[in-house]
Amino acid sequence: MSDKKQIENICRLIRRSIIRSTTAAGSGHPSSSLSAVELMAVLFFSGFFRFNPDDPGFPNNDRLIFSKGHASPLFYSLWHAAGCITDEELLTMRKFGSRLEGHPTTAFPFTEAATGSLGQGLSIGFGMALNAKYLDSLPYRTFVLLGDSEMAEGSQWEAIQLASYYKLGNLTGILDVNRLGQRGQTMLGHDMAAYEKRISSFGWRTAVVDGHNIEEIAGAYNQIEADADAPLMIIAKTFKGSGVSKLENKENWHGKPLKKDEAEAALKEIGEVDESSRPEISMPQQIRPSAKARMPFDEMSYQLSDNVSTRLAYGRAIARIGSAYPEMVVLDAEVSNSTYSELFKAKHPERFFEMFVAEQNMAGAALGLCRRGKIPFVSSFAAFLTRAFDQIRMARYSDANIKFCGSHAGVSIGEDGSSQMGLEDIAMFRTLLDSVVLYPCDAVSTERLVEAVAKHKGIVYVRTTRKDTPVIYKSDDKFVIGGSKVVKQSENDAATVVAAGITLHEALAAYDILKTEDILIRVIDIYSIKPIDSTTLRRAAADTRAIITVEDHYAEGGLGEAVCSELSLLCVPVHCLAVTKMPKSGRPDELLNYEEISASAIANKIKSLLK
Repeated sequence: MSDKKQIENICRLIRRSIIRSTTAAGSGHPSSSLSAVELMAVLFFSGFFRFNPDDPGFPNNDRLIFSKGHASPLFYSLWHAAGCITDEELLTMRKFGSRLEGHPTTAFPFTEAATGSLGQGLSIGFGMALNAKYLDSLPYRTFVLLGDSEMAEGSQWEAIQLASYYKLGNLTGILDVNRLGQRGQTMLGHDMAAYEKRISSFGWRTAVVDGHNIEEIAGAYNQIEADADAPLMIIAKTFKGSGVSKLENKENWHGKPLKKDEAEAALKEIGEVDESSRPEISMPQQIRPSAKARMPFDEMSYQLSDNVSTRLAYGRAIARIGSAYPEMVVLDAEVSNSTYSELFKAKHPERFFEMFVAEQNMAGAALGLCRRGKIPFVSSFAAFLTRAFDQIRMARYSDANIKFCGSHAGVSIGEDGSSQMGLEDIAMFRTLLDSVVLYPCDAVSTERLVEAVAKHKGIVYVRTTRKDTPVIYKSDDKFVIGGSKVVKQSENDAATVVAAGITLHEALAAYDILKTEDILIRVIDIYSIKPIDSTTLRRAAADTRAIITVEDHYAEGGLGEAVCSELSLLCVPVHCLAVTKMPKSGRPDELLNYEEISASAIANKIKSLLK
């Protein structure tokens, strides 16, 4: 390691920067930052962390994630010590327009992923380590700084289990056990033996150290290369506010900066810094992942009226196009034989990762993978993706390029009952900034839309159906994000039915019922719920007397509200048929009738309106 005096000098510089930046901001978390100064200084400046500061995106740089994102003053002070942030910029922290936001975001180029919602960093690091070992075959290492408060989050233990299962010896967690959370002592306080016992029981190597002792910390980092198959957790006993007597090991200082006079006293206590003595970060090996060939994919082939579930079509599509996207990876939460992502696994096993029943870690891992240049396709039952919503929403703040697929959507899944029915998923994904939400009705539209989302950069949600549905489109039909299909239309349409997925078929059946009574309706397949096809909807509003939306989803936040929002300035009535009763077990047709979103319910609604 570097000379101990050099590290002590750097620690003083970092502590001074933490105090200066938070006092200038008038907010922030200095005490949470001060506790991990030695842990990070030894990592950065003693040869353990290998990184080219002139090229933050270099593929073989080691990766550092601050899962305890509130310690951002420490994060920025580290890069200031490394010469990547000027004194002037350091003092802009938390100011509007600054790259140095209150919690790290990708606006700052040295941030691997946006953090701040606790319990997520280890999953992101898991994804990056997975990429290094199994996909890019690179020797870079991933380090994750963890807070002791966030060890109460179940997502941490999902990541700990999976990292051991995948033998990620290239992943190192650094647990800052400073004893104090936001409102007092943490669950385990300074019970270091309890932390060590729990973490080691999952198959991790552990090193318990005094987190302010430079030699002990360096000794722990020296264990990194000892075992290529077991991840390492450094469990460090620290004190919140270390180095500043007014803050050290004191309660009620979480998230509170020092006032100007208090800061001046703290800077005097920390001491001066020898600016001529600054060690540098070690450089990584100059290697990159080998280039992988892009191969053309086969065309799909379906016949009109074939009965194929859209979940099966999704599995066929990702398997079919996988050769054209060598950066594509697929994650599934132990339901791959229901989501049909197993078809990708059969064809591209080296790019399929089983995440087991751990959806939060799956979403975090997908973020880690996409931040290393991969295109993750993540699948589970639509209902179960809701438990990972915090990870999904945070992924958006990291400019994530992730494709989610939720199968078994709606009451139409039938006998399994309400716990398995995704009825909130459209609303959930619609809330994300710039997200795409797609709900295809047949195999052709599903496969074409999967092709489109593979090219699209951003978060995409594809909703698929459990039961078989007839193919209504020709194999050469085109489907685009933001589009729709007018499936039935005439010059004498009395009303327009807007549907997607399973209810599109109910709308077509309603069309046949009404036609026998000489009532013509327009039927629109609004397969792209976000962005929505405003032009087609507005034309229908102008041409017909009413709009009826039909969806196998709760009314709040779903297809109906998307249409209402788009047509809110027009004088056209919009009537929304959706799931409004407590779902229960039953046959799909029984449940569609019960919720009044079946063909007969649609026909009855239109006839009542026309009266």
